[in-house]
Amino acid sequence: MNEPARERRPLSRDVVVLGWVSFFNDVSSEMIYPLLPLFMIAVLGASATSLGWVEGIAQGAVAVLTAWAGWRSDRFRKRVPYVRLGYGLPVAGKAILIGAVAWPMVMLGRTIDRVGKGIRSSPRDALIADTTLPEDRGRAFGLHRAMDSAGAVVGVLLSAALLWWLSGSPVSGASQTEHTAATFRTIFAVAAVLGLAAVGFTFLLREPPHEPPPVSPSITPTTGFGGLSRGYWKVAAVLIVFSLANSSDTFLLLRAGQVGLAPWEIVLVYALYSFVYTIVSYPAGILSDRFGRWRVIAIGWIIYAGVYLGLAHAGATTVWPLLAVYGVYIALTDGVGKALIADHVPRERRGFAIGLFYMATGGTTLVSSVIAGVLWDRVGPAAPFWFGGIAALAALALLVVVRPWRPERT
Repeated sequence: MNEPARERRPLSRDVVVLGWVSFFNDVSSEMIYPLLPLFMIAVLGASATSLGWVEGIAQGAVAVLTAWAGWRSDRFRKRVPYVRLGYGLPVAGKAILIGAVAWPMVMLGRTIDRVGKGIRSSPRDALIADTTLPEDRGRAFGLHRAMDSAGAVVGVLLSAALLWWLSGSPVSGASQTEHTAATFRTIFAVAAVLGLAAVGFTFLLREPPHEPPPVSPSITPTTGFGGLSRGYWKVAAVLIVFSLANSSDTFLLLRAGQVGLAPWEIVLVYALYSFVYTIVSYPAGILSDRFGRWRVIAIGWIIYAGVYLGLAHAGATTVWPLLAVYGVYIALTDGVGKALIADHVPRERRGFAIGLFYMATGGTTLVSSVIAGVLWDRVGPAAPFWFGGIAALAALALLVVVRPWRPERT
């Protein structure tokens, strides 16, 4: 009966600091994220296809850089410089959004923001795994995800407050569109300033000792392509197949607006989603440590399929509970999936392995986001959600067939 004592063991200082870094970064980022589809379409006159390209290219930038950054951090045994640069670049990307007058400028700003994500993500997640014992890994990633999503809650609520405060009557001589544009740009500027707090916290991080921690029993000596275990490739392949169903979350917000929610309501429903994500992430990590990561992930995928199929015929009222339940899906899969990948690689290959996984899922997100945009414009607003829900069910069927939780035979 040693489970309670293990739960009470404090997580490493770097895990806690990274939680605060992600908290302030998400306060900054999530002030902008729910407004970006409205800014592009209502202010800049872009199409849903253009939105799909913006989000797809932005995720593609992440895909290109994650494996490189992870490999470099492995080779030089340095994680912190990549984390620091990766949280600094989004501030520059937000500065570009402030002055954007056409959707390609939004693409540039979002791409710079995502370049930062690509540089920081795999070294950051490797740093979390490096400083955490295997039996606490789900809890560590769960805490990080909870802090991240708590920042999202604060960010969207701050955005909603600013939107309400700034959305008064237009000044004399200004059209409603000009007033809306000025409101959005002001919120983008506040978000850019707040992003500097995340950068400041990265200076509290320390490189961990180079001695390897205890090896997780799930890591097997059997290797496959690239010197990574066959278990890693099996896990990555199943997760990547599911990512084909998972287009950018901006389409969820676009759907909320399309069924009748006002801009401030869209921000609040996004806050609801982020709140649920926050309170479920840490318990989800603990559950994955105790009962297995694949069980938790499979439940999340079932929830995802149900939410997407529900959004295919949702109205203004049903969007609220669906987005709340969507927060449960994210909590059950995001941090748990990262812990699962880390379980299957040794420390000296961890940054590269995590980055390679991010690269692959970034590529599939690009494809799925472009498909979602084209389906929205050419078939109808419900079509991307039918596609996502059916693709998620196909990934669940593959999970049952492949059964990647089975131990490798050596």
